[in-house]
Amino acid sequence: MDIKPNHLLTCHCGKIQIELTLPQGLENPRRCDCSMCRRRGAVVASVTLDRLKIIKGHEFLNLYQFNTMTAKHYFCSNCGIYTHHQRRSKPEEYGFNVACLEGVNPFVLKDVPVMDGINHPKDQKN
Repeated sequence: MDIKPNHLLTCHCGKIQIELTLPQGLENPRRCDCSMCRRRGAVVASVTLDRLKIIKGHEFLNLYQFNTMTAKHYFCSNCGIYTHHQRRSKPEEYGFNVACLEGVNPFVLKDVPVMDGINHPKDQKN
């Protein structure tokens, strides 16, 4: 899969456009089995906060938070597509929906690991 250093991520309707800087291509693509990720079914990859820039449609981004209210999940208020989230395990990173990358088909990714979000380390009592 050819991922250019600067890549466009869009929601389905195109109202949200995000530029990602991916000098190493897709890093750490994965799925998660937490209650949110199970339902949305997206393959996500990571990028540091400084490598994700909203270039259009900030006013269409809606925020959803639950449980610890730490992670910030963003989706388009017009078409409903999940675009990205600020991670709670690594708040210095965004997870982004690989399927929203223009020209990328997430179904060609093989052996995408599933992370144990049900037993998230931030949910464990010390």
